[in-house]
Amino acid sequence: MRIEKDYLGQEEIPEEALYGISSVRARKIFPSTGEEFDEKFIWSYFMIKKAAAILNKELGYLEESIANAIIQATNEWNNLKKYIIVDPLSGGAGTSVNMNINEVIANRASQILNKEFGYVKPIEHVNLHQSTNDTYVTAGKIATIIRLRELVEKVIQLQEIIQNKEHEYYKIRKVGRTQLMDGPPIMLGQEFGAWADSLARDRWRLNKVEERIRNVNIGGTAIGTGIGAPKNYILKITETLRQVTGIKIAKADNLIDSTQNMDVFAEIHGLLKALAVNLYKISNDIRILSSGPNTAIGELTLPLVQIGSSIMPGKINPIVPEYVMQISLLIFSHDSLINHACSQGNLELNQFSPIIVHYTLKSLKLLSNACISLASYIEKIEANEQKCKENLEKSISNLTSLINLFGYEKVANAIKKANYNFYKALDILSQENNISKEEIIKKIDPNKLTKLGF
Repeated sequence: MRIEKDYLGQEEIPEEALYGISSVRARKIFPSTGEEFDEKFIWSYFMIKKAAAILNKELGYLEESIANAIIQATNEWNNLKKYIIVDPLSGGAGTSVNMNINEVIANRASQILNKEFGYVKPIEHVNLHQSTNDTYVTAGKIATIIRLRELVEKVIQLQEIIQNKEHEYYKIRKVGRTQLMDGPPIMLGQEFGAWADSLARDRWRLNKVEERIRNVNIGGTAIGTGIGAPKNYILKITETLRQVTGIKIAKADNLIDSTQNMDVFAEIHGLLKALAVNLYKISNDIRILSSGPNTAIGELTLPLVQIGSSIMPGKINPIVPEYVMQISLLIFSHDSLINHACSQGNLELNQFSPIIVHYTLKSLKLLSNACISLASYIEKIEANEQKCKENLEKSISNLTSLINLFGYEKVANAIKKANYNFYKALDILSQENNISKEEIIKKIDPNKLTKLGF
C-alpha cells in the first residue's frame, strides 16, 4: 500500500492502483449502487482531457513532455477504465468522477515519463483550465449523441423488418378489434404497417433531436463565465474537442445557460419515452394477437425460442414482447426521474447532472437492446392464416357495411336477435327485408371493407 496526503488528511491506496486519494475517499463516502458507467461516457471524458492537453500545449500553458504523456494516457482509456472506481451516482455534481479520471490519467502519464506518482498532477496538469461543471455535462452530451445515433440505427432495422412483414401479410384478411372486441375487417399487413409508421415517427424525432444536444459548455469552467481559463483557450477548446472526437459539437451561445440548465436532456428523454410507448404498444399487440393460441385469438404464431413453462409441456410464451414491455416501463420511470432532476438545478448549476446523464445513457442503451431483440423476434413470427380466416368468417363485424343498406337499428336488432351469431344474423336480415342471403353477402365485399373509403 502507498500513502497519499492532501489538506483533508491521508489515505492508503493499493500500490499499483492508478487512482488516487480523491477516488478512494469518494468510494468510501459513496457506497456502490451496482450501477456502471456507460463506456461511451468514459471515452468522452478521456477525450475531453486529451483535447485540453492538446490545446494547452499548443497555447504554451502546458509543458510539452507532460502534455504528450497525458495525451498518450488518454489514448489508453480502454485499459485504464477499470481504475474508474467512483460510483456513477456519487454526489457533488460529478466532482468525484472528474477527479477519479484526473488521477488515473495523471498517474499513468507519470508512469509514461518514468516518474513517481504525483509528478504529473491531477488538477494543475490534467484538469488545467477545466471544471467538473463544464467537463461532466459535455462528456454526457457527446456520449448521448453517440448512443442516440446507435439507437436510430436500431429503430431503422426494426422498422424495416416490420415493413417486410407488412408486405408479406398484406393479403391476409382478419378481424380488426377495438377495445379488444370485434371490429371491422382489416388486413394483417395493415396492422404491421401501422406499427412501422409509428416507428418512422420515432426515427425522425430521434434523428432531429441530435441538433438540440450539440451545444456544449466546455470552456465555461465553474459557472459558465470561464473563470480560471484564458480567453484563447475558451475560444478554441470546442473546435479542438470536435477534432478529437469526430462529433459535430458547437460552443453554446450562452455558456452560463448551458452550464446550469439541463432541459435538453428532458427533451431528449421525452422522445425516448415516446419510442418506449410505441414499443410497448407493438409488443402488447403481438401478445394479444398470438394469445391462446387455440382458445383465444391465435392469429400470429410465435417462434419457439425458449421453453415456455417448467411445468406445462409445449407452452410458448411471448417472452420477448414481455421483455420489451418491461424495458418500456423502466424508461417511463427514468423519464419521470430525469424530468424532476432537470427541474431541480439551483441557480448557476444543476447538482443532479450525474443522475440525469447516467439514466439518459442507460435508457438509450436499454432501448437499443429492446429494438435488437424485438426485430429478431418479429422476423420469426408467422401468420396463422387459417385462424385469421375462421375468426373473420364468424365475426359480426362483417355486417358493419350493411348499415348503408338496412340502417343501423335494423342491423343492430338482427345481431341481438341472433345472439351475436353472424350466420343467424344474415338469416334474420334476409327474412325481415325480403332479400336473399346471397344478395346480402355480395354487399359484404371484403376487398372494400379493408380499403380506405376514397
